[in-house]
Amino acid sequence: MITTLAVHGYRSLRDVVLPLERLTVVTGANGVGKSNLYRAFQLLADTASGRFIGSIAAAGGLSSVLWAGPEQISAAMRRGEVPIQGTGSRKAPISLQLGFTTDDLGYLIDVGLPVPEYPPSIFGRDPIIKREIIWAGPMLRPAATLLERTARGVRVAEDAGRASNRASGHIEVGLPPWASVLDELVDPIHRPEATAVRDVVRGWRFYDSFRVDPDAPARLPQVGTRTEVLAADGQDLAPTIATIVESAWEGPFREAIADAFAGTRVAIADQAGRFELELHQPGLLRPLTGRELSDGTLRYLLLAAALFSPRPPGLMVLNEPETSLHPDVLPALTRLMVRAAERTQLVVVSHSRPLVEALAEAGALHHELVKPYGETEVDGQGLLSRPTWHWGRR
Repeated sequence: MITTLAVHGYRSLRDVVLPLERLTVVTGANGVGKSNLYRAFQLLADTASGRFIGSIAAAGGLSSVLWAGPEQISAAMRRGEVPIQGTGSRKAPISLQLGFTTDDLGYLIDVGLPVPEYPPSIFGRDPIIKREIIWAGPMLRPAATLLERTARGVRVAEDAGRASNRASGHIEVGLPPWASVLDELVDPIHRPEATAVRDVVRGWRFYDSFRVDPDAPARLPQVGTRTEVLAADGQDLAPTIATIVESAWEGPFREAIADAFAGTRVAIADQAGRFELELHQPGLLRPLTGRELSDGTLRYLLLAAALFSPRPPGLMVLNEPETSLHPDVLPALTRLMVRAAERTQLVVVSHSRPLVEALAEAGALHHELVKPYGETEVDGQGLLSRPTWHWGRR
């Protein structure tokens, strides 16, 4: 289970350390940084698939994702005695840092600007990875460090250095500055620490862009093949539901549909190898196809298919799942999420007060984000309630 998410220097997240439980719900007003937190989760997940630097570039480059405020917000600025402003010179290097801990391991990645070179490269504005660290236990400590990647190379703990240089613990490997150790050092025998973290990160799933418009792929017949994991955009909804119906989760899935829409039953029609969604409702003489479903009904079916996956992920993050749902359906959605959290760790980002309150009453850890001085903060989090986190130094 992921116990802590840490973000430094990403958009409005100047320095956020967020504790996580089996079921965590994050809320806040519009513009306080909920979407930034969700995207930071996604960006961290990209380290294990070779897309980290590309994802930063797709977001507009490092200059577009860095914290735009002052390096530090002083007590005088918080009291309103002086305006929020920079000091004219930086004490720390420009840096975007992301990290997390599990019950057993921790990982952080530090990204910054490249050193100017001659002759200049056409890719001179691309960010590069300055540091990556993997450690054992809940907190970064020198004695607990298992692997450390810096500009000088990759160093491993002494007992893990048997496959490289036993005296120094350095791995003789040339890593390009845009490639993560989670993507490059894949060796479950000799590099189990990197492989373990990579497997954790690759198991995360994100859902925030379900298409429910009239031309959405989820409304159309789809190729019928066994599908245990719903695609991020829901394009394979029909085969995913068919897979669930033939699994041990058929009963809970059907109960969740009936809980939201009394008397409703979902079926899949096989049309020469293409599967089409059918919804049987009381009082109707024929089933409704995906093309006829309301946006809210289709979205609920997508959420149920994601949450009842026969192959649950280690972590699932949902961004504003209540979109286009009627308030009467939110209690059923709450029960669906609570049940899903028994099988997978679930983080829900929402601005629906009824949904947030219902999840909190069901035992979810509740974080409310605020933005009093231009930076996102966790409401009520102080020095004693903030998880211990050390970024270390380059």
